[in-house]
Amino acid sequence: MDRKAAIPAAGAMRVPLVSERAQAMEDSSMKFGLLMESAQVHQKLAETQLEKLNAHVQDLDGVVRDEIRRTLVEELQMLSAESRRAALVLQGIRRNSLMRGTIWSIVLSVVCTGIPTAIVGWFIPTERQLAALRMRRDELAASVAALESRGGRIDWRRCGATARLCVRIDRSAPTFGENADYVVVAGY
Repeated sequence: MDRKAAIPAAGAMRVPLVSERAQAMEDSSMKFGLLMESAQVHQKLAETQLEKLNAHVQDLDGVVRDEIRRTLVEELQMLSAESRRAALVLQGIRRNSLMRGTIWSIVLSVVCTGIPTAIVGWFIPTERQLAALRMRRDELAASVAALESRGGRIDWRRCGATARLCVRIDRSAPTFGENADYVVVAGY
């Protein structure tokens, strides 16, 4: 070997000796070992804490389920009570509406039959009134017959510009009177 190569240049890094290297390795191994041991202790503590946490979570799961069941049961009981009250109120409303409907039906039936009955009673005459009307009709019929026999069927009206009273005569009938100045009226 070349001697110059074995001598380090000024400012160059110095190569540690074997014993120094072994010492440094031993220190590093020691630190690494302590670090590993510390990591294992922390890992065991973490595992212990995780196991405790899992136990608490399982206990908490049971507590939460019990609380949910209890709350659900309470809410369902309140809902059931409210449903019963609502059903009672609805039944009361149903009874009232049936009663009102019945009353309205009766009132409308009475009104619908009462009004026509009143109208019929007001406008249709009674038997006594009918008998009086028949008697009056018979009297009027007798009067009309008497009038017809006395010239009630004469066709007469006002004629001409001066509206003189004139009658229709039967031209085929003979004339009467001393001067033949009477004629028979048409229809007699």
